[in-house]
Amino acid sequence: MSVRKTTSYTVKSSSSGAAPRSFSSMSYSGPSQGVSRQSYSARSSYGGANRGMGGGFGAGGGGGSYISSSSAYGGGMGLGMGMGMGGISHAPITAVQVNKSLLAPLNLDIDPNIQIVRTHEKEQIKGLNNRFASFIDKVRFLEQQNKMLETKWGLLQGQTTTRSNIDAMFEAYIANLRRQLDSLGNDKMRLEADLHNMQGLVEDFKNKYEDEINKRTECENDFVLIKKDVDEAYMNKVELEAKLESLTDEINFLRQIYEEELRELQCQIKDTSVVVEMDNSRNLDMDAIVAEVRAQYEDVANKSRAEAETWYKSKYEEMQTSATRYGDDLRSTKTEISDLNRMIQRLQSEIDSVKGQRANLENQIAEAEERGEMAVKDAKLRIRDLEDALQRAKQDMARQIREYQDLMNVKLALDIEIATYRKLLEGEEDRLATGIKSINITKQSCKYLLSSNKTLCFLLMCCGAFITS
Repeated sequence: MSVRKTTSYTVKSSSSGAAPRSFSSMSYSGPSQGVSRQSYSARSSYGGANRGMGGGFGAGGGGGSYISSSSAYGGGMGLGMGMGMGGISHAPITAVQVNKSLLAPLNLDIDPNIQIVRTHEKEQIKGLNNRFASFIDKVRFLEQQNKMLETKWGLLQGQTTTRSNIDAMFEAYIANLRRQLDSLGNDKMRLEADLHNMQGLVEDFKNKYEDEINKRTECENDFVLIKKDVDEAYMNKVELEAKLESLTDEINFLRQIYEEELRELQCQIKDTSVVVEMDNSRNLDMDAIVAEVRAQYEDVANKSRAEAETWYKSKYEEMQTSATRYGDDLRSTKTEISDLNRMIQRLQSEIDSVKGQRANLENQIAEAEERGEMAVKDAKLRIRDLEDALQRAKQDMARQIREYQDLMNVKLALDIEIATYRKLLEGEEDRLATGIKSINITKQSCKYLLSSNKTLCFLLMCCGAFITS
C-alpha cells in the first residue's frame, strides 16, 4: 500500500506579459519502499520572450540520488528523480559552460489534467494561507492569554502574605481548640475519677444497707419468735387463771357442800332421839368427832388451797418475770427497729442524693463529651475545608503553571516558525528581485544547490505538517 502526497506552490510574476511560474513537490509513497521526489519549476518572461528554468531533486528509498539539469531559450522543466536548473540571461547571451553528461534527453510525461491539478493546488494554497492567517491570530490570542496569566501569576505571588496570615490565624484557632479539648479531656478524667469514687461509696452504702436489711429481717424473725413465746406464755397464764378460778369455784362449792352436809347432820342429830344401850365404860362424844373431822377437812382444804396458791403464785411470778424480760427484749427490739428504720431512711436519702449527683455528673460528662466532639468535628471540618481550599489553590496554580509553560512552548515554536517563514519569504523575495544572471553548473554547485533545496524542502514539510496538525 502506498500513499502519495502532492504539494504545489505557484508564483506569478509578470513583466510585459510574463508566463506564470510554479513549483511543486511530491513526497513519500510508503514506509519501507517509499520514494520522495520534490521538484521546483518556474517560468518567467521578460520583454515578450519566454525563458524557463527547471530543476528537480530527489532521493529514493534505496538511498541513491543523481542530478539532472536542462536549459532552453523557450522553457525548461525538471521532473522525477533529478534536479535541473535553467536560467534567464539578458541579451547578449553569455557563454554557458554545460556538463554534457547532464544534457541527456528526458522522458517528459505530461499529464493532460494538469490544469485541474493546478486549480486544485491554487485552492489548497488559498486554504493554507487562510490557515496561516488564523494561526497568526491564534498566536496573538495566546500572547494576550500569556500576558493575562503573567498578571494573574504576579497577583497570586503578591497574595502569599495574606495567605500566611490566614494560616497563622487558623493555626492559632486550632491550637485554642486543642487546648480546650485537652482541658475537656482533663475534666472528663477528673469526673470519671469522681464517678468511680461515688460508685465505690454507693457500693459501700448499698452493702451497708443490705446488711442492715438482713439485720432487720433477723430482728423481725426474732421478734416474731419472741411474740410467739409471749403469746404462748399469755395463753398459759390465761389457762392457769382459768384453772385457778375453776379450782377456787370447786373449793368454794365443796366447802358449801361440806357446810350443808354438816348442817344437815346437825339437824338430824338435834331432831332424833336415840335410846341406845351402851356400855357405861365408853362415852361417845360426837361433837368432838365432828370437830375433829371438820378440822381434818379444813386442814386438807387449807393445805390444798395453800399449795394451789403457792403454785399459782410461783407460776404467776415466773410468767411476770418472763413477760418483763420479753417486754424488755421487745422494747429493745422496737428501739433497734426504729433506729434501723431511721438509719435506712437516712441511707435512702443519701443514696437518692448520690444518685442525683451521679445523674448530674453523667449529664455534665455527656454534655462535655458532646461539646468536645462537636468542637473536634467543627475543627476537623474547618481543617478539611482549609486543606481542600489549599489543595484547590495548589492545583489551580499547577494548572496555570502548566498552561503558562504550554503557552511559552507554543510561543517559542510559533516564534521559530514565524522566523523560518520570514527567512524563507525574504530569501524568495531576494531571489526573485535579483534574478538569475549566470548559470554555472558544476558538480560542486549542484551539490550545494541540492543541499540547500533539501534544507528548504525539509523546512516546508515541517511547516506543512505543523499546520496540518
